[in-house]
Amino acid sequence: MPVIHLETYIDAPVKICFDLSRSIDLHKISTSRTGEEAIAGRTSGLIEAGETVTWQAKHFGVRQQLTVKIVAMASPFFFADEMVKGAFRSFRHEHHFTEKDGGTLMTDVFIFEAPLGILGKLAAKLFLTRYMTRFLLERNAVIKTFAESGKWKELF
Repeated sequence: MPVIHLETYIDAPVKICFDLSRSIDLHKISTSRTGEEAIAGRTSGLIEAGETVTWQAKHFGVRQQLTVKIVAMASPFFFADEMVKGAFRSFRHEHHFTEKDGGTLMTDVFIFEAPLGILGKLAAKLFLTRYMTRFLLERNAVIKTFAESGKWKELF
């Protein structure tokens, strides 16, 4: 299974970074390129442990739906979401937050399995891992901008 591991340093307190990372509203902003909308479950505010959200977006020219559930949470240092229903065979996205140098080291661990057996494995190697890495980097850049600029206050 492919694993994407990203680290982003943010010059802001860990609690702000944690809350921005679980903000449905900020996720919509950070994924405007794919037109993500929360259509079921938690559709705004801060998602909590045990809650689900169903996202609808356009990826690879196809409108898709993906439902994830927050399966673990230790505020403000960790939460994990897992796919309940969607195009992947499976995925788990772990969000880790560590206080470092007066700010926060935000670490993403995204573990996924593509659908379609051997074809999915080939797609993961050829483009899907790169696509998901870019998707997460774009999201993290928005979290960083909101956290460091004080724009987070607009959300909560």
